[in-house]
Amino acid sequence: MNKLAYIPVWVLSLVGLLFLSSCEENDGVIFSIQDDIKLGQQVSEEVDSTYRAQGKLLERSSSNANVQQAYQNLDRIVNRVLNSGNVKYKTEFPWTVKIIKDDNTLNAFATPGGHIYVFTGLIKFLQDEDHFAGVLAHEIAHADLRHSVKQLQRDYGIAILLSVALGNDPGTLQQITGQLAGTLAGLRFSRSAETEADEASVSYLGGTNYYACDGAAGFFVKMEQESQQGAPPEFLSTHPNPDNRIQNIQQLAQQKNCSTASAPDTDFNRLKTALNL
Repeated sequence: MNKLAYIPVWVLSLVGLLFLSSCEENDGVIFSIQDDIKLGQQVSEEVDSTYRAQGKLLERSSSNANVQQAYQNLDRIVNRVLNSGNVKYKTEFPWTVKIIKDDNTLNAFATPGGHIYVFTGLIKFLQDEDHFAGVLAHEIAHADLRHSVKQLQRDYGIAILLSVALGNDPGTLQQITGQLAGTLAGLRFSRSAETEADEASVSYLGGTNYYACDGAAGFFVKMEQESQQGAPPEFLSTHPNPDNRIQNIQQLAQQKNCSTASAPDTDFNRLKTALNL
């Protein structure tokens, strides 16, 4: 029997308030980093379970040679971004990335604590490794800057969110999972959060000394073109696209004087080939 299930809500609230004074560096989040990690673990397990039941989660433990190859190429792209020297919680968060086999869904999302999910529809849609790295950098930024947990804290309150992190609220956990994955109303980030993630993506990519630091801009150009041709992709439903967003990324790249030269598409092309996209 889980004794934590019987902790009164007022106690959880009090514990949450104590985090305000106990966390030296909380980035505006009442949660400690450790609780961010716990919440992310709960959410990632729910995401895995949901898509595994649908037969859509490509397991990292798969014996399929193509899946293994796909993850090897994906990991090289992700690790370049993580090792840029600009990811604040690079060593604290687990930073896992997983592929969801759904060629009709053009989306990617991050959970608290550094769990990244990419749909094959997004991989199929893109042709440029810099643009794909820009997406990953943007999602890494949402986790690294703790945007997801900040928004969830506003949506649900500290008591409920702490209960979810402790594994005591499966109903809310499912709702949060649906929001992050965009299958429900979506977790809508503020304009300032999107701007911060865009700016961080420039720093991350610039620090790789490999990818064009404005790679996210190229991605959003293509996304904007897609939205003009029909229904907006799922990514834009959870990541609003202000009119000046592309310009801001490009201007920041100029200000930082970082390289905008395109990197080889080797790993991305091999990733697509392994996934038969």
